[in-house]
Amino acid sequence: MTGRNTQWKLFTFLKVLVLSLTLSLTVLFLVATVRTFTFDVNAGLQLGKWENTISISPHISPQQRKDLLENFKAAIQIPTVSNTETDLNTDALREFAVLLRRVFPKVFSSSLVKHEVVGNYSHLFSVSGSEADLEPYMLLAHIDVVPADEADGWDAPPFSAQELNGFIYGRGTIDDKQSVMGILQALEYLLERGYTPRRSFYIGLGHDEEVNGMQGAVNIVKLLKSRGVKLLYVLDEGLAVLDGIINGLDGPAALIGVSEKGQATVKLSVNAAPGHSSMPPRETSIGILASAVKRLEDNPMPRLFGYGPERGTFEHLAHKFGLPLRFMMSNLWLFSPLISRVMEQKPDMNAFVRTTTAVTMFNAGVKVNVLPPYAEGFVNLRIHSAQTLQEVLDLIKSIVADERVKLDLVNGFDPLPISSYDEQSFGYQIIKKTVQGIFPQVNVAPGICVGNTDSRHYKDITRDIYRFAPSWFKPGDPQRFHGVNERISIKNYEELVVFYFQLMQNNDIRKLPLPHSSQHEL
Repeated sequence: MTGRNTQWKLFTFLKVLVLSLTLSLTVLFLVATVRTFTFDVNAGLQLGKWENTISISPHISPQQRKDLLENFKAAIQIPTVSNTETDLNTDALREFAVLLRRVFPKVFSSSLVKHEVVGNYSHLFSVSGSEADLEPYMLLAHIDVVPADEADGWDAPPFSAQELNGFIYGRGTIDDKQSVMGILQALEYLLERGYTPRRSFYIGLGHDEEVNGMQGAVNIVKLLKSRGVKLLYVLDEGLAVLDGIINGLDGPAALIGVSEKGQATVKLSVNAAPGHSSMPPRETSIGILASAVKRLEDNPMPRLFGYGPERGTFEHLAHKFGLPLRFMMSNLWLFSPLISRVMEQKPDMNAFVRTTTAVTMFNAGVKVNVLPPYAEGFVNLRIHSAQTLQEVLDLIKSIVADERVKLDLVNGFDPLPISSYDEQSFGYQIIKKTVQGIFPQVNVAPGICVGNTDSRHYKDITRDIYRFAPSWFKPGDPQRFHGVNERISIKNYEELVVFYFQLMQNNDIRKLPLPHSSQHEL
C-alpha cells in the first residue's frame, strides 16, 4: 500500500510539474508574441509639435550643383595623407587650407564666423547665434586620410577624384572629406542667403585624426576648455546609412553612433637563453609565445551582447524585421544568448558581441641556426562597452597563464560613455529628425562604433557625442573604408550637403517637443 501511495504521489508531482512548465511556456510565448507585434520604440517625437525653424529652402541650382561637385573633387585631389603622428603631408595640409578659403569665401568673410588655425593645420570655426542663452553644439570632421596606392587595384587613381558611373572615386570620399566639405558648403549656402542662427555652434576640422588627433582635436578641446565652453552635443563621423547590409531588415537603416569601443594594444614578450639550433630546448621563445597567442585566439573574450548600445540598435529596428527575426529582436530579454551565438560566427557581427582580440604583429629571430633569445607579439583589442580596460588586461593574464610571458600595455583607453538617445535627447532627436526629413524611408537607430574618432577627445566638454554622416553604404561598400576603391555617389554627396544645411536650421529650436503620448494625458 505504501509503495502505491509513493508512486501516486510521484505521478501527481510529475503531472503538476509538466502542467506548470507548459503553462509557464505558454504564458512566456504569449507575452513574447504580444510584445513582437506591439513593440516599436521609434514613435518618439514624430507626432510631437515641433517648432518651425526651417525658413531657408535647401534647393540647389544647376550651377551650385556643378560648383559644389568641383569643390569636392578639388578637396579629394589634395593628398592630405597621415602616415604616423610625425609623418604628415604638411604641404598638402597647407594647400588644403588655401582651398577652403578659395571655395568658401562667405564662411571666411562673414562677421558671424570666427576662424582660427589650431595646431598649425587644424581649423576651428565659431559661428555666433542670435540667442546667447542657447547652449552651443559642435560639428566635427577631419581633413587627413590614410595612405592609398593605385597598385593595390584601384579602378581610378586614389587622388584623381575621377567620375565613374555616377561615383567619385578617391581617398577621403567617405573618410572624411565628404563631411569636411559638406559642412562648410552647407554653411556657405546658408550665409549667402542671409542666415543668422539662433543657436551658436562650432565646427572643428582636425588634421591628424587618422593618427590619434593629438595635435588637432586635442588642441581644439584645450582651446575651448580655456574659454569655458560647454557643448550641448557633438556630431562627428562614425556610422552611416546601411542599405542591404543588415540581413533580414526591411529597408535601409541610419545608425547614429552613441558610443565607441575602447582600445588596447598589448605586447607579449618572452626572453630565453640563446644557443645553437642543433641543440634546442623543448620550447623556444617563439614556441612559448606562439602557445600564448594560440590560447588567446582559442579563448575569446566573453559574449556581452545585450549589455551595451547594440541592444538599442536591434530594439529600434525590431519592427522592421520579418518573422522569426522580429520575434527574437523584440524579445532580446529572452533571445540575447541565442542571437549572440549566431552573430559571433561572422567577424563583422562578432565585433558587436564582445571585446575582439587581434594578433597583429609578431617579431622574433635573427638567423636560421640561432635560437632566438627574444620574441614579441602585439595584440590589438577593441573593448566592448560593458567591459573596462583593466578587466580586459586581467582576462588576458588569466588566459595566457604563463609566467614566462611578460605582458605590457602599450596604450589603451576605456570604452567611451554611452550618449543619451531617449525622447528628450536633444542632439539625437535633431539628427534623427534631419535624417528622416531627407530620407523618409530610412529607419533610425542608435549604434556602436567599433573604430575610434576624434570625438573621443571631447568627452570632458559635452554630455553627448554622436557619430554619424549620411553616407550611403550598400553591400561591399564598408570594405572600401580605408580600402581599395573608396567612393561616394554624386547624388549622395549632394544629400550630405542638404543634410548639414537642414541640421543647422533644425538646431535652432529652443527645446524638443513633449513626446506625443504625454500631450494627451488626462
